[in-house]
Parts: sequence; structure tokens; C-alpha cells
Amino acid sequence: MSTQIIFSFAGHDALATSIAEKLNSAMGEYTLHQFPDGESYARVLSDCTNQEAVIIANMHKPNDKLLPLSFLCDAIRRQGASKITLIAPYLPYMRQDIQFNPGESITSRVFAGLVSATVDKLITIDPHLHRYHSLDEIYTCETVTLSAMTAVGEWITANITNPLIIGPDSESEQWAKTTAENIQCDFLVLEKHRHGDRDVDIDMPDISRFSDHTPVLVDDIISTGRTMIETATHLQEMGLRRPVCIGVHGVFSEDDYQKLCAAYVEQVVTCDTVVHESNGIGMVDTLAQ
Repeated sequence: MSTQIIFSFAGHDALATSIAEKLNSAMGEYTLHQFPDGESYARVLSDCTNQEAVIIANMHKPNDKLLPLSFLCDAIRRQGASKITLIAPYLPYMRQDIQFNPGESITSRVFAGLVSATVDKLITIDPHLHRYHSLDEIYTCETVTLSAMTAVGEWITANITNPLIIGPDSESEQWAKTTAENIQCDFLVLEKHRHGDRDVDIDMPDISRFSDHTPVLVDDIISTGRTMIETATHLQEMGLRRPVCIGVHGVFSEDDYQKLCAAYVEQVVTCDTVVHESNGIGMVDTLAQ
């Protein structure tokens, strides 16, 4: 009998089922209900005695999910689980890592404290580690950080001829550089100036020498898509090919995905860390290992 039981939370059913099959683990059953007054109810129907309960959670838009997740974890412990591991392929609240303005909450630290008080172990993929060196700086539970870059590189190799990897800004350098090194191709990193959520400028060097390449924009998070749209516009002005836009986490807001697809881009592809129609790079093998 497996010593793990897998629970799917907030829509990661396909990923959870695939991982359970690879691990030969049972899928856990539970009920979540919201009362008319907005309070939540959680009940676990599976026997978790002396098992590690692994919750695979879609944590995009986390505000309405964290409290039900906490109740689910409490119910799992009361069913005898020896350990609770949270797999959050996309880990939210990582971008507010300092006080940018006086009086702000450093939400990454607050969120980390809440999660650490709920689970024993956290596994995630490419969290937005910019000013933090590791998750252990803010999480007190055990943490494991995985990378999607091998899978991203494999997808590029299989689908794109003569790629040029471009990091749209300095924060994307770690992902662009790693991807380019994995598949041994050229890369460059641009400089971004942000003036607002949807107002950015990109400093674009002369890259006309790469006219026979397919630009591949690689970043960890695509949200509004403004940075990639601005970069694509510069590529168009230089007469380069339409770029392929790849994001590990597609946390698209409102109609921004449609705006990105309508821009001067060839294709938009994301990993299935967040459930979205752009998903094209699977994380099952990375997580199951």
C-alpha cells in the first residue's frame, strides 16, 4: 500500500490525477462547502492514517483559497495523516518582497507565515525569487524549489528552429539564461522601465544580426503581458520574426491574454502550473520525481 494519498485542490484535477497514477497513489476524497453567510466547511472522506497527504493546489488568485485550504489541512490531520505536503506549482505573493513605499505590507512574508503554519512541506516551481535567495528566508516549513527550465528547453528544441532566447527584463535573466544554456543557443536580456501596471518601456539594442532566428521571450510570470507586447513591437520595428512567448506561470488578468495573442507574436505557451488555455508544457514528470 502506498504511503501517500493525493488530494486535488482548486482545479488542479488533471495534474493531481496524473501524478497519482505515476506514484501509484490513491486519490483522496473530501467535501468543501460554503454556507450562505460565506463561511466554509471541510470534511475529508478518505482514511489518511499514517500516510503523507499530498495536496496539489492551484493557488492562482489565492485570496478565496487560503482559508478553505487551511480547513482542509486541519481535516486531513484529524483523519490521521502523518504529514501534509502542499504542492503549489505556482506560488503567489512572491513579488512584494520589500516595502516599495512607506506603510506597505510585505505580503510575501505574511503569506509565508500562514502557509507555514498549515503544512509541513511546500513544493513549488520557479517561485519569483528576486530579492530572496531561497524560500527558507520566509517559510518555516520544509521547502523544495523545482525548475521548469528543463521542460521549457525541451519544448523549444522540439518546436522551434534556430531560437534566440530573450529575457524581457533583468528579473527574467535567471530563466532566460538557464534555458539558453540548457539548449546551447544565444540569449540576451533587455532592460525594462515600469511606470504602472500596464505602462512599460523597453530598451531594445540592435539585434538585426539575429534576423534569421526565431525570438523566444522567456519569463517566469506573464500577467498583463505588457512587457512582452512592448518587446514584440520593437522586434516588429526591426523587421525580426514574430516571437514565441513562454511563461512558466500564466497568471493572465482580465482580457490581457487576448491582447497578447493579438499583438505581434507567433504563439503564447505556458506551463500547466496555473490552469489556462495557453498550457502547453507539462509539469507532471517534474513534480512526480
